[in-house]
Amino acid sequence: MKAKLQDVAALAGVSVTTVSRVINHKGYLSEATIQKVEAAMKELNYFPNSLARSLQGKSTKFVGLIFPNLSTIFYAELVNHLEQILFKKGYKAIICNSERDAEKEQDYLQMLQSNQVDGIIAGAHNLNYDDYERINAPVVSFDRYIGKNIPIVSGDNYQGGQLATETLLRQEPKNLWMITGSNDPNSPTFLRYQAFMDVTKAAGLKGQVKSLSRDYSHLRKQMLIKQFLADEKPDAIFCSDDLTAILVMNMAKELGMRIPEDIKIVGYDGTQFIQTYMPHLTTIGQPIEELADLLVDVLLQQIKNEKNVKQDADKHFVLPVRLIPGKTI
Repeated sequence: MKAKLQDVAALAGVSVTTVSRVINHKGYLSEATIQKVEAAMKELNYFPNSLARSLQGKSTKFVGLIFPNLSTIFYAELVNHLEQILFKKGYKAIICNSERDAEKEQDYLQMLQSNQVDGIIAGAHNLNYDDYERINAPVVSFDRYIGKNIPIVSGDNYQGGQLATETLLRQEPKNLWMITGSNDPNSPTFLRYQAFMDVTKAAGLKGQVKSLSRDYSHLRKQMLIKQFLADEKPDAIFCSDDLTAILVMNMAKELGMRIPEDIKIVGYDGTQFIQTYMPHLTTIGQPIEELADLLVDVLLQQIKNEKNVKQDADKHFVLPVRLIPGKTI
């Protein structure tokens, strides 16, 4: 439940008028009174906003979308669908690009609370769980755990990793690898990695993994992939995202490797952009439109039943993924 002006006044032991004067910097107030009010606002996570106050308790019809990098094709398409769906349902989206920066994500969270948005869909997770648990508005997470009272919507990352690995194993490779951006257990790619390790172990093979930090520049990734291909000579690679798969394809061609004769490649995400401009890439397709629909539906249910969010929120909604055949295997 969102804290109200009256809640701040009660906690600070002052009148509502006094709280309003502190917020609007009007009239004479002792420093002790100001400190009491500000401490109560902080404890209650109360953020005053002129627009929200003018609405007198009505819904702002704003929803915050926090995602890590909107230049990434997958996030760009997902956010585009979210904005369109929210608009059709009468909500305006405030889009926040956190750029995987914890301080920037914190600033955006505070800004969204100051504007008293009706809810938040969080796809960027640089902060501690408590930062999201303290949010007064309903929050829905995309693709990872960020708090026990926050529902999660995701594609089936384990199923996707399993499907990709099994697809490559049917080609009977002699040197199968996975290239991943993160082995962080809180990252969605971790389940893809875990599936790769489980499937290769079940097949009597040792899963071999190459990690490329998400913070590496495009050029550095190209250089490392080219060196990796030359040194390890893999004949099959599962990439944890399509952009990495494209880099592998480009570097393999530079080294004179034929696809799929010399090296077989499976990517991950299957965005509309990839299906349109790189249809020859075999990849695991996430149901982006369905994910956006479900994220909005879950959030609006939380907004509708705001008083029951805490007891009803601990759910994980998982949608199946699919293999999109191409010419890289």
